[in-house]
Amino acid sequence: MNAAVVLVNNKNPLSSVDFTAVTDALLSGGIFLDETVIVPYDAPMAVTSALARLIADHRFVYLICDGVLLSSAREALEAAAGEKFSAQSFLETKDCLCFVLPAGEKGAELVKNETVPMVDEKRGNRYLRVCIRTVGAPSELVRTAMKKAEAAAEGKLSLHVSTKFGNGRIEVLYDKDTPKMIADEVVRVLATELADFIYSMEDEGIEKRLVDLLKLRRMRISTAESFTGGGVGAAIVSVPGASSVFYEGLNTYDSESKADRLGVSSFTLMQKGAVSDQTAYEMAAGLINHGKCDVAIATTGYAGPSTENRPAGLCYIAIGTKNNVRVYRPQLTGDRETITKTAIQLALYFAYCEIK
Repeated sequence: MNAAVVLVNNKNPLSSVDFTAVTDALLSGGIFLDETVIVPYDAPMAVTSALARLIADHRFVYLICDGVLLSSAREALEAAAGEKFSAQSFLETKDCLCFVLPAGEKGAELVKNETVPMVDEKRGNRYLRVCIRTVGAPSELVRTAMKKAEAAAEGKLSLHVSTKFGNGRIEVLYDKDTPKMIADEVVRVLATELADFIYSMEDEGIEKRLVDLLKLRRMRISTAESFTGGGVGAAIVSVPGASSVFYEGLNTYDSESKADRLGVSSFTLMQKGAVSDQTAYEMAAGLINHGKCDVAIATTGYAGPSTENRPAGLCYIAIGTKNNVRVYRPQLTGDRETITKTAIQLALYFAYCEIK
């Protein structure tokens, strides 16, 4: 029923098309792809041939490409369908509705706002969705939870899980004919199995959840970051209205900065080192002792590459309040970007858990 064609550049193996954002958006709207075809964009006959076959065999076809190729993609689709575009992003034949979608988040937004509503109208059905958001859930636990949820689903609904930098997203998709009792049981199973890692039953990022909670508690937050380089503070201020809860963010990358700006003792830095639980503790305590914030986040660690004395992924995250400072030591893996961005998600989540 649904098929996708992705245009790629085979001559440059280092280039890639971010089509997963678009396909994930389709899936979130209850559009499940029965077939996906990857075709070089500079092979026009192959593109036209693939499109013609899919248009003949499927009710809905989605052509995904980089933004610079949109004009060429429309021309290819018109040639294959024998029809002209009646709007910017879609054309319709007697038996098939075809869409041209830009790769990445722009295409995902187009899918959400235009494509899914049109497809729902054509197929006379609307998919309902429950979204569960987690941080730091172990992959084995997620697999176990998904197996139990799939058993409870009895084949009557669909489950989709994705994880990016430790932030998990589980979607439960079902149509209006699915018994509500089954849908509720699937959600209950997932919520029970993953209870220790869930921060929201709505599709929102941990940074928004944290800001909303800070507003509710009438609290202000500050950050002191080393290896995350301001990423935690940037995530917080990306949320509209964060100015009412965010006091300050310090990038105390150098040991001297940790001492001068946060009051980390020279003894701690000499004996324990800049990457240690005690240093993280004193960084967070320094923000709280300043007296102008209610919650503090401090990060210190090694993002990589590894050395003999500095294993990549070793980090400490401290969350401070006026009552106590709690230090976490997650052991992270991956490249420098993955370690840093995962630590940012964990820091936000630990802060959320401390005040919820």
